[in-house]
Amino acid sequence: MRALIWKCAITLFSDGRWKEAEDLFEQELQTRKRVLGDEHPHTLSSIGNLASTYGNQGRWKEAEELEVQVMEARKRVLGNEHPHTLTSIDNLA
Repeated sequence: MRALIWKCAITLFSDGRWKEAEDLFEQELQTRKRVLGDEHPHTLSSIGNLASTYGNQGRWKEAEELEVQVMEARKRVLGNEHPHTLTSIDNLA
């Protein structure tokens, strides 16, 4: 079921239907937090997806807050030079 929610959210995101994508990304994020924990790599990816959605809606402050959260968690969990950490730094820039 989670995979279906993610696929639908990505499709909506790709179509520029960001508010609808946001709702599904939020649902996916809450499920991943509950099942995997706050700092699991998949959970952090979900937070990043939600941040991108906020950014596309012009909600820069909310997007920045989430991107910082992802970057800091990835530094702790994966290390400063891990490719996913570097992607987070790039997304924040």
